[in-house]
Amino acid sequence: MFNILPFLSYCLAIIIIAQGITPVPSTTNLETAKAVYIDNCSSCHIPIPAEVLPTETWQQILERPQNHYGTSVDNLVRISQVVIWQYMMTISRPLRPQERQPLYARESRYFRALHPRVELPEVVNHQSCIVCHPAAAQLDYQQLAPEWEDGP
Repeated sequence: MFNILPFLSYCLAIIIIAQGITPVPSTTNLETAKAVYIDNCSSCHIPIPAEVLPTETWQQILERPQNHYGTSVDNLVRISQVVIWQYMMTISRPLRPQERQPLYARESRYFRALHPRVELPEVVNHQSCIVCHPAAAQLDYQQLAPEWEDGP
C-alpha cells in the first residue's frame, strides 16, 4: 500500500526545487522516490540500480522518455519524472572528465566495478540480471542466487 504522506512531502520538495532552492534529501524522500522509480519502470523491465549508470545517462533517459531505447514511455507523468530524476541525481555518480558516456549497463565502468571477478555472460542486459539477482525486480541486488552466495 502506498503511504501518501511521504509522497506529499516529496511534492513539497519539488515545489521548493522549482523555486530554485535545493533541499537536502531525506531518507523518507529517497525511499519515496525509489518507490516511484520502481513503480514507473518495473512495469516494462527490471529496474536498474542508479549506481550502475552515470548521472548523465540517467539525465538523458529521463529527459527523453519518447526515445527510450527504441520505444516511447508515454505514461510517465512530469511529477514522476522529476521525482525519479532527484533520486537518480542523488544516488548515481557523474562521469569523469573526458569519459565516454555509456548508454547501457554493460558499457558502464560502474557496472564492471560492481562485478569484480565475475565472468559475465556474452550478452548482458537488464533481463540477464535476474539470473544472479533473483529479487532484482524489487531493486534488490544484494540478494544473490544460491550458487553465487560464496562466489567471487
